[in-house]
Amino acid sequence: MKLTPSHRLYGLGAILLVSLTIASRKLGSVGEPSFIIALLVAGVAYLLAIREFFSTQNFPRHVIVIGLVLAALWQIPFLLQPPGLDDDVHRYVWDGRVQRLGYNPYMLVPSDPALAGLHTPETRTLNNAEVSSPYPAGAQLFFRGVAAIHESIFAFKVAFAVCEVAIVLLLFAELCRLGQAEHWVLVYAWNPLLFTCVAYSGHIDILGALLLLLSAAALQRRWRAAAAVAFGLAVSVKFLPIVLTPLYWRRVRVRDALVAILIVGLLYVPFLHHGWSATGSLGVFVQRFRFNDPVFATLARIVSPRVVAGLAVLVGLCISVWLRRRHDEYSPDTFAWPMAASLLCAPVVYPWYLLWLLPFVRSVATVPLMIWTISILPTFYVWHLRGLGGQWFVPDWIMFLEFGSVAAAGAIILFRRFTRPAAARYSTD
Repeated sequence: MKLTPSHRLYGLGAILLVSLTIASRKLGSVGEPSFIIALLVAGVAYLLAIREFFSTQNFPRHVIVIGLVLAALWQIPFLLQPPGLDDDVHRYVWDGRVQRLGYNPYMLVPSDPALAGLHTPETRTLNNAEVSSPYPAGAQLFFRGVAAIHESIFAFKVAFAVCEVAIVLLLFAELCRLGQAEHWVLVYAWNPLLFTCVAYSGHIDILGALLLLLSAAALQRRWRAAAAVAFGLAVSVKFLPIVLTPLYWRRVRVRDALVAILIVGLLYVPFLHHGWSATGSLGVFVQRFRFNDPVFATLARIVSPRVVAGLAVLVGLCISVWLRRRHDEYSPDTFAWPMAASLLCAPVVYPWYLLWLLPFVRSVATVPLMIWTISILPTFYVWHLRGLGGQWFVPDWIMFLEFGSVAAAGAIILFRRFTRPAAARYSTD
């Protein structure tokens, strides 16, 4: 009996469920070979599911609902596991806590012995404790809000899970409104990055992705003020989406942009102290921190790291300008590619940074980015190497696998795009 697309999708969902459950049991040793293998099996099943989405015009509504239920099921074991001892969420708890106690996180260095009394068991192991917080004001106020409800890592993970659910609901609503295939919501909901980088380790990037998706949805509906404000708030979570600014040119009014700038400026008012810095330790981050950065590392041999970081921003802005001139109407692709290009040139490319791309990858043009969200998973092996006493860098073979996969996918898509018209002309002759 021939399997229907729905049956194949169920089978791939079952593979995802089993492999992710196995990966969740290995979280105490993130990055070890058994963890990576389970995660890559899930990644391959995910990519095969995407193939089904492209080859099937529409799946029945009940199939999509079951798919979303499966995604919720494999979230649970990751959510219930405590994150790594030095995952970023420990910093979030610290930043929220010190704000509640009346301190400015931009001015405090967590490793300062004088601040030992401010720590809790969940904040004593935060990473890079020798520098102040690098997170923008929007993220800081979010940290304070969550800490005000409950000062714990689990509270932050639940808050991020709520952001995930909101993205699913918003994506589903937009797909229905635009008359597009509803199964594309599963491209987001089934991605393994959500479980490793949100449900398990809890990263603020998912909040930024939600705000950016809200802005894109408002832009598509021509709610110009809402689009501008939501975009400003997304930038206030992390600065990455600032490269998308040209996409809003002549799509929002000047007064809308000014309102957004004013609101973002007001977010910084609680941090106005002598000697403060709007970017916190971001300059130190650019100067010192490196991870998964083949392009940045190459260029940094020629010019200073700050110049290369500026070039990374410039690349994203230029691609936004080019896409804005090519597309008069909103397209999800135009939001994904400028951020991806900027990340490619960044000094640090952690897996969770790609969470910003996930709500916007649902077309053939973004297949290389879909593959990137999977090919980046082997970089978790670095955590295992560090546990064995190794250095904090990504082996060349992993970077070759990661970026080579993306390049190969892009080359295949371009080849097909340029050869199909010729083939069509040949067949008509």
